[in-house]
Amino acid sequence: QVQLVESGGGLVQAGGSLTLSCAASGRTFSSYTMGWFRQAPEKEREFVAAISWTGGSTHYADSVKGRFTISRDNAKNTVSMQMNSLKPEDTAVYYCNARPRSTTVQDMGAFGGLAGSWGQGTQVTVSS
Repeated sequence: QVQLVESGGGLVQAGGSLTLSCAASGRTFSSYTMGWFRQAPEKEREFVAAISWTGGSTHYADSVKGRFTISRDNAKNTVSMQMNSLKPEDTAVYYCNARPRSTTVQDMGAFGGLAGSWGQGTQVTVSS
């Protein structure tokens, strides 16, 4: 089991930027495909971005493509997501997710659900 702790959330104006980070511990970080999901009030949790265990493949939800960039540092056991041009509709709790590295980034996007290990979430609020 891997433990995940997110950080970097906050309040930002529309058009601004934030960088979320997720620190992993407990198991070999490179054993996992990593992803970010988000959940807005009264909405279901939705996929945002994923990155393969090598970092060589990434996948994004259409709503964030071109604005968000996911990256990982296996030496530091961290995954990050740079979020630019933020919109009020990006307001949500953002969760870090780890799944076995046999999970492709496309599968993580197609089959959301609650599989794998999750962090406690970090709040992102974008004001208009």
